[in-house]
Amino acid sequence: MTASFATGPSDPTVQPVPASVVQQVDAADTTLHNPKRAVIALGSNLGNRLETLQGAIDALEDTPGVRVKAVSPVYETEPWGVEPGSQPSYFNAVVVLKTTLPPSSLLERAHAVEEAFHRVRDERWGARTLDVDIVAYADVVSDDPTLTLPHPRAHQRAFVLAPWHDVEPQAQLPGHGPVSGLLAAVTRNGVEPRPDLELRLPE
Repeated sequence: MTASFATGPSDPTVQPVPASVVQQVDAADTTLHNPKRAVIALGSNLGNRLETLQGAIDALEDTPGVRVKAVSPVYETEPWGVEPGSQPSYFNAVVVLKTTLPPSSLLERAHAVEEAFHRVRDERWGARTLDVDIVAYADVVSDDPTLTLPHPRAHQRAFVLAPWHDVEPQAQLPGHGPVSGLLAAVTRNGVEPRPDLELRLPE
């Protein structure tokens, strides 16, 4: 299997799907009838934030073995872990996927999408063009340092919980319980819905 995605010469997501991801999809062909559910958090606070988030959603959809099933509303949030006013605000959203990729290959694809949008990892909590974080994968609970599942701080972050709750009100965060209860327990200060903005579900 080979695949690539391109919508034009200016599209920053023009790149091949990593060979290891393609190999994992080929290996999973016999289990295509049993995809796993995954929740992905997206964030951007540099450049055209809305366009970047939409590009990330489209790139995920164009990945073999991945189908985007739901896209949350957009939230504007203050940067986490830095001095107020030191960075632009983020646009955040959550997408729900069905995938035959194992978590390790989904993570590889997430990193490839970040790199396509020139994500730089110079400093923790630094400004970035794009964050693509795996929040949850099926009911997996793992302390693997390469990919901790669920995301170790998702239960504390309204900018993840609020859009996720919007799109899946009955969702459960493995090991932590209902997203609705987690959201009720955290502050929404600095996390504002943007009903004037919209991300599209890929066709």
